Amino acid sequence: QVQLVESGGGSVQAGGSLRLSCIVSGCTFGPDGWSWYRSVPGSEREFVSSIEKDGPTTYADFVQGRFVISQYRAKNTVYLQMNSLKPEDTATYYCRTSCSGVFGKVGDNWGQGIQVTVSS
Repeated sequence: QVQLVESGGGSVQAGGSLRLSCIVSGCTFGPDGWSWYRSVPGSEREFVSSIEKDGPTTYADFVQGRFVISQYRAKNTVYLQMNSLKPEDTATYYCRTSCSGVFGKVGDNWGQGIQVTVSS
């Protein structure tokens, strides 16, 4: 069974930083890329950032230049370094990954979500 566990959330003042982590277990051949999403009550989940298995990254415009995604493949872990945080970054953050398979990605797995609160 594939499980994702996020950590590193919390409360911070505007301008501060947090680093989220997400570790996956249960992927026989490891994860095949990662994504981070976020949601606030009453709104749909929105894309924040992604990193492909071989390294290329993508960012939503609203975090470009402030957030950095990285992965530690040997530890099946992804990180989201969040700098210059703004109150509008307050949300529940979710990591997402698929497992590597012989013929490509397998499955679509989400973490349970972790709260980030930025105060002004």
